[in-house]
Amino acid sequence: MKVTFLGTGTSQGVPVITCQCEVCQSANPQDNRLRTSVLIETGDKTIVIDSGPDFRYQLLREKVKDLDAVMYTHEHKDHIAGLDDIRPFNYLLHKVIDIYATERVQSALKREFSYIFSETKYHGLPQIKIHTIDGSPFNIGETEIIPLEIMHHLLPITGYRIGDFTYITDAKTVPESSFEKIKGTKTLVLNALQIEPHISHFTLKEAIAFSEKVGAEMTYLTHISHVLGLHKDVEKTLPPNIRLAYDGLKIEL
Repeated sequence: MKVTFLGTGTSQGVPVITCQCEVCQSANPQDNRLRTSVLIETGDKTIVIDSGPDFRYQLLREKVKDLDAVMYTHEHKDHIAGLDDIRPFNYLLHKVIDIYATERVQSALKREFSYIFSETKYHGLPQIKIHTIDGSPFNIGETEIIPLEIMHHLLPITGYRIGDFTYITDAKTVPESSFEKIKGTKTLVLNALQIEPHISHFTLKEAIAFSEKVGAEMTYLTHISHVLGLHKDVEKTLPPNIRLAYDGLKIEL
């Protein structure tokens, strides 16, 4: 399985375009973070988790030529806004894209993209097939996906375990029932927004503590705001088995 980080940033704490802070002005491409999303190539399927506002550019940058499914973590705009950009895959590959989401997220998609779900089907609209995530494991092709209930403050969201790989973003707390499903993970992806406390996101310290509790062989931190600091500086403070992810990072599992 191959994992590509399409984006590792967040709308949380993003400054205006004129910001002169070190991260915003950094020449290091590892500090240039688009909204969080990840591409997973399983061997027989190509899957994306979340399609934020930067989705089109991310796919073009990584030269993604195939797409089978999009799995959603939750309905916030920085995770769903790019759904319309699946259209080229419909057109060029002549196939419908499978969408996996909870009923609550589906309701948000129907509000935000009402034209996709309209009874009147105009030529060129995104072609999707909705699948409901209800907490039970499901398969995409040959790959089993285990959904994980995670709490984003008071909002239940979905993380995913695929074999020895677990992907969690926007977490603040993890119910014990979900932790039991995460145990044994070898590669963990986890959000780490900033140093200071935050009501709905893991801080860097909380993310490190959760990684150590899981005992993953390797943890990659994502959903990083610019206020966390420069990539090279934060990396120096991390344990050897915890790294900051960056846009374009590829890992083989």
